[in-house]
This record gives sequence, structure tokens and C-alpha cells, in this order.
Amino acid sequence: MKNYYIIDFDSTFTQVEALDELARISLENHPDREQIYQQIEDYTNLAMEGKISFRESLTGRVQLLSANKSHLDKLVTHLKKKVSRSFGRNKEFFKKNRDTALIVSGGFKEFITPVVTPYHIQKENIYANTFKFDKDGNIIGYDENNPLSDEGGKVKLLHELKLDGRIFGIGDGYSDFQLKESGLIEKFFAFTENISRKSVTDKADHITPSFDEFLYVNDLPRAISYPKNRILCVIVGDVPEIAVHILKRDGFSVRVKDTFEDKYTKDVGLLLLADGVHIEDEQLSQADKLKTIGYLGDVKGSINKNICTEKGIVIFDDKKYKKRNAEFIPRRMADFINNGDTYMSRNFPNLTLPRLTQAHRLLHIHQNVPGIMAQINNVYAENEINIISQFLMTKGEIGYAVTDIHTAYDRDVLKQLKQIDNTIKFRILYK
Repeated sequence: MKNYYIIDFDSTFTQVEALDELARISLENHPDREQIYQQIEDYTNLAMEGKISFRESLTGRVQLLSANKSHLDKLVTHLKKKVSRSFGRNKEFFKKNRDTALIVSGGFKEFITPVVTPYHIQKENIYANTFKFDKDGNIIGYDENNPLSDEGGKVKLLHELKLDGRIFGIGDGYSDFQLKESGLIEKFFAFTENISRKSVTDKADHITPSFDEFLYVNDLPRAISYPKNRILCVIVGDVPEIAVHILKRDGFSVRVKDTFEDKYTKDVGLLLLADGVHIEDEQLSQADKLKTIGYLGDVKGSINKNICTEKGIVIFDDKKYKKRNAEFIPRRMADFINNGDTYMSRNFPNLTLPRLTQAHRLLHIHQNVPGIMAQINNVYAENEINIISQFLMTKGEIGYAVTDIHTAYDRDVLKQLKQIDNTIKFRILYK
């Protein structure tokens, strides 16, 4: 049985509502633009929350646009830069599922098609409204016979398509939930990477803060091995907002606290600390999921470096830290999680790795004793794994081996690598 993926466009595939953005382009020089922007945004939100009909919202917004074809060209250029980050990094999924991935939207083909087709989504799988233009290219309305222009339009369309298979819906609005309500789809995933609407999330089968999360829970091919929204990042003390923003934007589940509370010890994956914050040895010893610590200052005396090294926790600090340089440490932390880089680490070998493309990266942290690399490579050889590239660096008692391999392998390989004697931590990155 085939899986079909019904994906919304506005605030799902893209970070923004396209008609709202079109209004900002077309009304740029209008004296009442701020008032009109607000009216259009209100129409959008009321419909997405199910408080007015979709047709009422659509008609109201289109009438306020004062837009033409030249504005659409500018909009497309803008939208291509606003593709949601988690969709943008999962092009390969759409390539492999080009026959069953559908864009179903109350938006308009004129701007949707050129934005989604570079992601291997076929034109015949794009279902949306179409504008009506006058002889001068001005938008004067839309095709009212299109089912997607009406209330419950997505439900009507799916009735017409008669897809034979398991259907999953992904979107941020009430019209997306209606597919689940109608019984036409198996599961509805409320997409919250860009906006979270309580009226929608309360009714969803699953809340998915990113497309990575959707792929992960359904065990589908994906660009990253573990959704970053599932990695807890705790930020403690007086940390500049830009540092917080960097880690939030990267998709981590961020908590900002005055002190490091014990309840986070077992689940924390990243820890960013303001200068002067101290972490107890007992807390570090219990932080089994902790991968990296960032310290905005000199870490000496505030964190037990030996415990971190023993547990494979990578430390980044900045002895010359000043608030204007607050981006440096969180970026180092993100680069380690995303790419495996340990550049400027306090306790690990300094390794800057090439960007990962069309491969899986296996990160093996181990005690620096003789014979480890022989054991690692023996696992690859016995399982006939094709190695693309390999890196090894050591520092004191720590060894850090990074191996890029082709994507085809048996999952038992991962178990074998984790079970090698003197292994401290093992992690895999997909790209």
C-alpha cells in the first residue's frame, strides 16, 4: 500500500503566508498600507483558526491586494528564500517520493509552482487556486469553481482524487485538520515550525515542530538522524538574546533558566552557560545525554573538565568573551551537533570537517588506547561498508574518529560500533 503525503504550503512548506507577503510587496507605497496589512493578516488568522469560512477569507484578502503579475515575480523570489528550514534540508525525501508527495493549498499555483518544483515535487501533484487577471495583468479575482477556493476545499479535492493508500496530512491550519475530521486521511500532523495554532494542535494526532520530526516518527528517509526539536538545550544565567536566538533558530528545544535544575540533568543534550555559572560534579556525572557545553567565559573552575572528557562531552569556552562576541560559542556548539566539528574545543581534538553530502557520518568517541581504529575498521570491512572518507585525531586520553560512509548499510553495524571496547559515545549524522 502506497503512502501519500498531503502537505500545506503557507506557513508549512514556507515560513510565511504568501498572500500576506504579496500584500507587503503590492502595497509598499500605499498610504494606508499598515492598516490594510493588518486586515489581510486578520482574514488569514480567522480562517486558519476556523472562525470564518475559507472563501470569506480568500475573497477578502484578494480584494485588498491591489497586485499584478510583476508583483508575483517579486513574491516568488522572496518565497524561495523563505522555504521552511526542515523542508529545505530534506530534498532527497521528495526526490524519492515524487509520485506520492502532494502540495494541497488554498494558495495560488502562480507562486506555489515555481517555489516547490525545485524540490522534485511534480507539477501534476500541486493542487491550489488560480488567479484571474485583467488585460493589464492585474489580479481581479480567482477561479471560484476550484474546490480549493471554498470552505472544506481540501476535503472536496481528496474526495475527487480517490487516492488508494495510506494518507498523511501535514499543515498548520484548520483546513488541514478538516482532512482528518473527514476520515480521508490516516493521521494529521500539526506543523509548528513557523506558527502554532492551539485550535489546530489540540486536535492533531501528532504535533511536529519540524519536517524532520514527521519523517522520524514515521521512520522515513531524512536528512538528519535525530530531530533537533527532540534535543533539549538548557541555557543558564545572563546569556545574550542573540546566543539564545541562534540555538532556537537551529531547531533545538530551548529552555532558558536562572540556574541549572536537577530535573533537566538526565535529558539535557546541550548546555550553554553564562560566565560565573557553576555545574556540580554530580550533575555532570548523571548527564548521560549531554553532548556539548558552551561557556561564555573561561570554564576553568566552573566545570569539571575531566568528568566531561570521560563522558565524551565537548566543551567550548571563550577566555576573551565579550557580549558583542556572543554568537561564537553557540555556533561552535551547533557546528558540533550538525557536522561533528570540534574546532576550538577546550578538551577535545580540534577537528574541522568537510560538509556532509550524500553520506552518513559516524562519530566515534573513545578512550585513546591502541587498537581502536583497527576494531572500528574491522567492523566496516566485515560488513562490506564503503568508506568515503575517514578522520582521526587524539588529545590526551580522548580519541575522536569520524567516518563518512555510503547510505546503504545494515543497522546492526551501528550496534557493533557501539559495543567496541573503550567506546565512550557514538553518534550518527545523516545528510
